[in-house]
Amino acid sequence: MKNFFIAILLMIANLSYAQNFKYAFVTDTHVGTATGEEDLRRTVADINAQKDIDFVLVTGDITEMGTNEELKLAKEILSSLNKKFYVIPGNHDTGWSESGGVSFIKEFGYDKFTFDHNGFRFIACASGPYVRMSDGHIPRDATVWMDSVLNKTPKSMPIVYINHYPLDNSLDNWYEATDRLKKKNIQYAICGHGHQNKAYNFEGIEGTMGRSNLRAKDSIGGYNIVTMNKDTVYFATKKPTEQIQQAWRKIALKTFVNDGKNYERPDFFINQKYNSVKPVWTYHSNANVVNTPAYTDNLVIFGNSIGLIEALNRSTGKPVWTYKTQGAIYSSPLIAWNKLVIFGSGDGNIYALNVKDGKLVWKTAAGKSVLGSPVIQGDVIFIGASDNTFKALHVKTGKLKWQFNEVEGTIVGKPVIQDNKIIFGSWGRHLYALDIYQGTLLWKWNNGSANRMFSPAMATPVISNGIVFIAAPDRFLTAIDINTGETLWRNNQARVRESIGLSTDGALVYGKTMQDEIVAYKTSRTDEGLAWKYNAGYGYEHTPSDLIEKNGKLFFGTKNGTVYCINPKENKTLWAHKIDNSMVNTFKVIDDKTLVVSTMDGKVTLLKANY
Repeated sequence: MKNFFIAILLMIANLSYAQNFKYAFVTDTHVGTATGEEDLRRTVADINAQKDIDFVLVTGDITEMGTNEELKLAKEILSSLNKKFYVIPGNHDTGWSESGGVSFIKEFGYDKFTFDHNGFRFIACASGPYVRMSDGHIPRDATVWMDSVLNKTPKSMPIVYINHYPLDNSLDNWYEATDRLKKKNIQYAICGHGHQNKAYNFEGIEGTMGRSNLRAKDSIGGYNIVTMNKDTVYFATKKPTEQIQQAWRKIALKTFVNDGKNYERPDFFINQKYNSVKPVWTYHSNANVVNTPAYTDNLVIFGNSIGLIEALNRSTGKPVWTYKTQGAIYSSPLIAWNKLVIFGSGDGNIYALNVKDGKLVWKTAAGKSVLGSPVIQGDVIFIGASDNTFKALHVKTGKLKWQFNEVEGTIVGKPVIQDNKIIFGSWGRHLYALDIYQGTLLWKWNNGSANRMFSPAMATPVISNGIVFIAAPDRFLTAIDINTGETLWRNNQARVRESIGLSTDGALVYGKTMQDEIVAYKTSRTDEGLAWKYNAGYGYEHTPSDLIEKNGKLFFGTKNGTVYCINPKENKTLWAHKIDNSMVNTFKVIDDKTLVVSTMDGKVTLLKANY
């Protein structure tokens, strides 16, 4: 009984501290857009003119494209605040980032934070997607960190949670946050992303989305001032130089009580429906895995978003060795000559490690982060970096053979080699074809859009009959003459986005549409329309994932963590298996029964089918 009264007194004490302060809630500043810089400078000046604001929270999409220049400018503007500020990245800061999020952390010192103020604990996590299109995702390393923070947080201590996204299924792992927070004294959550003031309730957790700081169609931008009183929090819009508006949202501050209701959670029923495929093992890394694992007879090797290369025993999934770089790894490792594992890192280096023990063999510096994946021909490795260059390096030494210096934008994808040409895309609108021996430009192609977000950066090309096929985010399947770079045809009948593959015989290009259907086109020089389409029933889909055919079976992954295997000739699903609820990256098909798969949430799985 004595302990009970002590707990009550502590709870009352916490709530008594948690009163009578204000903070500024700024979000979606999008520095890099036409008015982003000016709108943010006005807001900073307006906040500085107020004496009763204790601190500033900035909840993501600080920049438009996550470039180093945009991040530096945003940091310079925010640093002129005369109050403490805290900032997290949003999807615009990471999804097209030239550094894979490394530069954000370098500029601001973190991508998640926690602090206490007047008895409240504020907890903020980053959110993706990272480098490519996908749903929002609280990074695996952030949930691991969040566990450590919450374990140290008294159950009665009031919490405010901050994320760029709402705590709903716009985050593929929203439940990882809500399930944790509902065990504590969560008071409310705030977010951005939607560019409007909006009230939410997240499974009993009160939530508030803030308006964008951009002026949009108005003459001036704006933000929110949050007033914390003894028992109520108020949200009110403030436009620079104008009077604060009436509070548009208020939330009662009280001890959180879990309502005990059952809420939506990911459905794994598909694993029961298709029980002929099972995981041999699953390994959960402590950070996101947004690259394709490599494998040998003995090992599975991959990198994660905190810069760690991990090697697992292929039979058991147990760790064998690790190697730490100083930046996130989004480059898919390549195993050369069965002796070296080669990859790029967000720290600006290309690495070659000994496959057996993970010891460094050589390291070659680039001017910026290396997010692209390598390919090999003979004794030469080819890889693109974020310093506007594409490099050819000697496998044995890492020494430069040639370098092409005229790439517009960041290279994040994987090149393809054919007919003495190496072909790759970038976040700079163009697809490039270089001479593989000299590195000279043979041609470059773009879809005519000035918008970088339609670039063929994550569109891995496939080649057949002298034709290069890509599907950029503009949702066209495009056929390009490999010798001239001339557009042969473009078809958006199926609205394929970034996900294509080639049949084993080269006769068909497969595509994954944005809603349920796998389609096929003939690899001809004229547009013959759809050869066939099959409703695989995977739902809405927008993530890049190559389609891979092996022995008459076609494999692909989805944004909700499911791998499918279909018979393309019979238009029949053979099996499907859900690993988790985050994006399946392109995987390796070992044989038509065995795959090694990674997901954004850091799960690496060896799947085995029993036909």
